[in-house]
Amino acid sequence: MDIRPVYEQSYVPYSRQPEVAVVQSAEGRTYIGKRVENISYPLSINAAQNALFCCLSEGDSPENLLVTDHGDRLLSFWEEEYGIQTGQLELENLSAVEPAQILIAGNYEPVDLLSSLLDRALVEQSNFPVAALLETNEGYICGVNIECSSWNMGLCAERVALAKALTYHQGELGDLHVLSRDGDFSSPCGACRQVISEHLSHRQVHLHHADRSQSIHFIDDLLPFSFHSPSLSNS
Repeated sequence: MDIRPVYEQSYVPYSRQPEVAVVQSAEGRTYIGKRVENISYPLSINAAQNALFCCLSEGDSPENLLVTDHGDRLLSFWEEEYGIQTGQLELENLSAVEPAQILIAGNYEPVDLLSSLLDRALVEQSNFPVAALLETNEGYICGVNIECSSWNMGLCAERVALAKALTYHQGELGDLHVLSRDGDFSSPCGACRQVISEHLSHRQVHLHHADRSQSIHFIDDLLPFSFHSPSLSNS
């Protein structure tokens, strides 16, 4: 498969610097991730983090990480965090990548599928697993929350699912579903709401709760007066 279009379609409206990363897992599968920026710059997800968390959220173990951005100063962190090897991904080699299948196809009840995904969450610090599902016209793309030894390097389930979907799915995205195992009420954090607002502004967020009830919201209801790109003079 040629993943050059993934590289070229990186979501980089602010830096205009596309990047893509490839993770090879210990189980022999390959995962990809592209850069996904946000109008709130610190919430941007670089390609390496996207690809690594794609692998981890699929219940796999990363072994090698290749990136087109050889100046990524976070590579040493990922090497130490996961005991992986890193290297340069040359643009001419983007046609020789065969990504693993991550789409969940089938007629599933979202809450049942979410419940089955909670055990994939890597939450050694908080012990608070969360799962997310993003609807596409072909099935679901999942995410779980992944914590790191440096807390700010982790991502919530909603952002993992969204970054994966923006990388793997070329069509329009649908509604987002969220479930946490603990607590009476599931709800995205403020950072996730900001990221969701940039990509799913007209979609609904389904919050599945511990008592199997759900509440459904548009992101504008969850994050009124959000920060948008017209606020930046260079966007």
